[in-house]
Amino acid sequence: MKIDRIEISGLAVLFVGVALLAFTFFSAYGFLVGKLSILASADLIQFFGAALAPIVEATIRILYLAIMGWISSILTIRGVQLLRKEAVPAAVTPMLK
Repeated sequence: MKIDRIEISGLAVLFVGVALLAFTFFSAYGFLVGKLSILASADLIQFFGAALAPIVEATIRILYLAIMGWISSILTIRGVQLLRKEAVPAAVTPMLK
């Protein structure tokens, strides 16, 4: 059984995509189990100023995880497509006279 370059590249892309997906899920899990703190203040302006920084930080992390998950799922899909294309033999089309 001979393994050609397309199959090797398909396996490599598939494994990189799956590894990135696993890292994304572990990062998301670590983000979810992180310590959350609820702020309380008598001054409304100071409260919104102190509350805005964690919200912006959480939004940036969520966007980072979303983009990373999107890219890794695309890599995984491309790896599967490369492997599937290699496994399916080309159909023979008869020539019309």
